[in-house]
Amino acid sequence: MAESNQLLFFFSALGAFNGFLLSVYFAIHAKKKIFTNYFLSLLLLALSIRIIKSVFFYFNPHLSNIFIQIGLSACLLIGPFLFLYLKTYSEDRKPIWAKHILPYLAVITMIGFFYPYVDHPTVWSRWIVKAIYAQWFVYIVLSIKYIRPVIQKFKDKESLLRIDIWILNIYMGVTLIWLAYTTSAYTSYIAGALSFTFILYIIVLLLIFRNSKETAFFQEKEKYKNKEIEPNTLDLIGQKLSIILEKELFINPNFTLEEAAKELKVTKHLLSQYVNEILGKSFSNLIKEYRVEKAKKLLETEKNYTIESVGYDSGFNSKSTFFTAFKKTTGLTPAEYQKTHSK
Repeated sequence: MAESNQLLFFFSALGAFNGFLLSVYFAIHAKKKIFTNYFLSLLLLALSIRIIKSVFFYFNPHLSNIFIQIGLSACLLIGPFLFLYLKTYSEDRKPIWAKHILPYLAVITMIGFFYPYVDHPTVWSRWIVKAIYAQWFVYIVLSIKYIRPVIQKFKDKESLLRIDIWILNIYMGVTLIWLAYTTSAYTSYIAGALSFTFILYIIVLLLIFRNSKETAFFQEKEKYKNKEIEPNTLDLIGQKLSIILEKELFINPNFTLEEAAKELKVTKHLLSQYVNEILGKSFSNLIKEYRVEKAKKLLETEKNYTIESVGYDSGFNSKSTFFTAFKKTTGLTPAEYQKTHSK
């Protein structure tokens, strides 16, 4: 094997190898046995099997047909595991995973039994593989729902949490690998390089998160687990939150959780836990609600304000952000609301 091919093989195979290691890590050695991590583990495992098949097939075209069949079959589970991982994280509860996994396992097992790759390579390349990639794409589309909040934060120019960056990288990594496989036949070089980059993202983020004092192993939602707020503290924080409204601190478009905690004289952790668990929303959404209420009052009372001015005076940093938040909350555009409620 030429030196260039040796390097290509090394870097392509390294991504898959790291994927296997991290799959085991998430399944066994995670600091917390968080249910979402098992879906992440299985996602990495399915990806690694598919990638390693491509790498070895590229460098050894005489690879055993049964191994090719296993590698292609693994693709059928990549989309479902991506969807289940993002869904479980976003909804913070166990999904009904069986309906997304068992039917596909049953179908691919029967196909593999009645139409094994060794005897029907043409059927696999023309029909089965295309169906697998189509199913993978469907789950990529379905998964968009769970990264929309991250995309919205990006559009609103809000600060992204580390977990947001993590989720976005997982989604984009899987999507890019799908794109590499569907645009060219047996693009081992592209898929291997993409998988290596994808796994490298995970390794770097893993090291960052493990050394972070703010979060416990990728699960910002889990940091509140088994840490109930004392009843007296609940009442106190509830009373203090009114300070944000009274002083209209939310009018500052750059008002953050840290600034709110400092103003209310509570810890950032405690305030975040209260807003998430007691009010059932994120801090950014709470502030948006305050701003929308302020905008509603201005629309009802100020006739000389432009719609855009109302948004800025309510704390929104752009016209588009104001329109989106207002309509989502009231079901009306600011102009429609003003026409209906102006005095």
